[in-house]
Amino acid sequence: MFHIVLIALGVAGLTLVFAAFLVRAILRQPEGSERMREIARFIQEGAAVFLRRELRALSVFTVVLVLVLTFLISPGTIHAELGVAFALGTAASFGSGYLGMWIATRANVRTAGLVTVSFTGAMRTAFFGGAVMGSVSVALGLIGLTSLFAAFPAEPEVWLAYAFGASSVALFLRVGGGIFTKSADVGADLVGKVEAGIPEDDPRNPAVIADLVGDNVGDVAGMGSDLYESYVSALAATMVIALAPALNLGVDYALFPLLMGAVGLLASMAGILAVRPRRRAEGYEQEARAARSALNVGVYVSTGVMIVAGYFAAQFLLGQDGLFPFLALVTGLVGGFLIGLSTQYFTSEYGPVRGIARAGESGAAINVMEGLSVGFLSTIPPILVVAGATFVAFFLVETGSPGSGLYGIAVAAVGMLVTLAMLLATDAYGPIADNAAGIAEMSDLGSDARERAEALDSVGNTTAAIGKGFAIASAALASLAWIATFLVVAEVTVVPILAFPLTFTEVGVFIGLLTGGLLAFVFSSLTLKAVSSGAFEIVREVRRQFRDTPGLREGKVQPDYEAAISLVTRKAIRAMFLPGLLVLVVPLAVGFSLGAEALAGLLLGVLFVGFLLAVTMANSGGAWDNAKKLIESGLHGGKGGEAHKAAVIGDTVGDPFKDTSGPSLNILIKLVGKVAVIFAPLFALIAVM
Repeated sequence: MFHIVLIALGVAGLTLVFAAFLVRAILRQPEGSERMREIARFIQEGAAVFLRRELRALSVFTVVLVLVLTFLISPGTIHAELGVAFALGTAASFGSGYLGMWIATRANVRTAGLVTVSFTGAMRTAFFGGAVMGSVSVALGLIGLTSLFAAFPAEPEVWLAYAFGASSVALFLRVGGGIFTKSADVGADLVGKVEAGIPEDDPRNPAVIADLVGDNVGDVAGMGSDLYESYVSALAATMVIALAPALNLGVDYALFPLLMGAVGLLASMAGILAVRPRRRAEGYEQEARAARSALNVGVYVSTGVMIVAGYFAAQFLLGQDGLFPFLALVTGLVGGFLIGLSTQYFTSEYGPVRGIARAGESGAAINVMEGLSVGFLSTIPPILVVAGATFVAFFLVETGSPGSGLYGIAVAAVGMLVTLAMLLATDAYGPIADNAAGIAEMSDLGSDARERAEALDSVGNTTAAIGKGFAIASAALASLAWIATFLVVAEVTVVPILAFPLTFTEVGVFIGLLTGGLLAFVFSSLTLKAVSSGAFEIVREVRRQFRDTPGLREGKVQPDYEAAISLVTRKAIRAMFLPGLLVLVVPLAVGFSLGAEALAGLLLGVLFVGFLLAVTMANSGGAWDNAKKLIESGLHGGKGGEAHKAAVIGDTVGDPFKDTSGPSLNILIKLVGKVAVIFAPLFALIAVM
């Protein structure tokens, strides 16, 4: 055990050093003109203000949960270690999200400055910004869990409390950040592009800085905390299942995910270093293709290194018994890769997106219907992949060690996330490139610079869509792992559904299933409503400034960017509380009133419905976005035509789909499982009473 702990901590420490070198490489790049630096400062200050206010709200929530876990989780007994582990998980998750946002808001202006002189340099700077986020997040997660395992090797509930802390931060940053970013984006587009007829990212628009801030707090800090939480969740669930009395696989099997996490970090660093555009390409399509190809090489390298090195690491730890867990890990790894390909097909410049762009010639209604159709259809591959990965992983481990199939499901979830540092790098690259395009527009860098920035941004849209699809699929597998953990911890050996003759247990499970499905819809409704309300307030604010500020429309005076940022920050933080409360209250209410079996039904209902909803919304939104960009590149009449106007409406509908409600469902389907596992002892106590 001691050697594996040292390996995991050593590799994680090396990764932090690697991230420091990336930060140094980014900060050495020029920031550009004074105007560019001024815009960057607005973005940096706006993002910092939002996260500081989020931190205040999160601090209150954290103190309450620390007290509950310390004094109430087991009445009559004080569990200070649970409260401390929860607080550490919260701090590590928030810290990684904050650092990711900090470097992203420095890399964006440097990327914008480089597009005028070096497309390759601009692309690598944006990617390195994302790589810092990915490397630090995964390294901190591995350090936290490994340290707690070493300190409390016989107390799995401590590891679970750490994962619960990470989930709490993800709830705040993902939901709150998603509401912020899309309230600003939708409001800015509706008044700017639709009403005023000015370009996207036009400096005359008072909401444009809030929109750029939102890219960082939503798609960098929010996405980072989301996938960080999935990573920690998968590792912790696998460790708990390995040591559960029902399976009793032993300490080596609990160490297996930690060792694979270390190998995954090494593989990710290899992939990050392999991202090198071969030459300076000319033209929008060629430059976008060169950037996409370079990112793909990084993903292929990290995947290949992980498979080869992971095999030898599994043999080193488990001997010949390591073959089946390793194959289960590869199942998840390959599943994640296939879902990435599926998402790329449905959201990039292929048939479905071109069909949506063409539908815009018939108006906004047809454009919206076509996008929804694509989103619904896109659920087929992820469902098949997740179902197949679950079956194969369960079968493989069950074959090698009868009765241990649930461990295989958890290991598959680890496999899907094991190269997360590389995947987060490609995902966070997207909002950095998007910000760079906005800064280039606002700084009047010229059409050539804007075109290169748009080429980077178009690739970023695809990588962001792939990241969202991957996040949803990994959330589904991580949720399955936590359901398995709950079944083991709560000693629910079977979850009967409408068996005959009916008993109270079967009726309770059925009620739980319906409640879980309903929770996914209500949660989505609340987040969509929050974006709608926030966007409405932004529209009113932008209209007010256009009306009351002489010379603003003509570009003679600068708008009040801070007013829009402050407005949408208040709306986002206020609106995130009710969805967050539901995630905590509903599973507790079902568990206390109907028992552990009914709660297992709720977990399954949330997973089934939430997974399908999340895939639909994420892929519809990504497809609408890229359909609009296809038209803006010159197809179907180009900018200003009827198809473009319809595409802007479709993209506006899709924005909260892909960046707020869809990604927020990831948190829902994972966090309800953690609440169930953490409070399982109380449910058992109520059942006895």
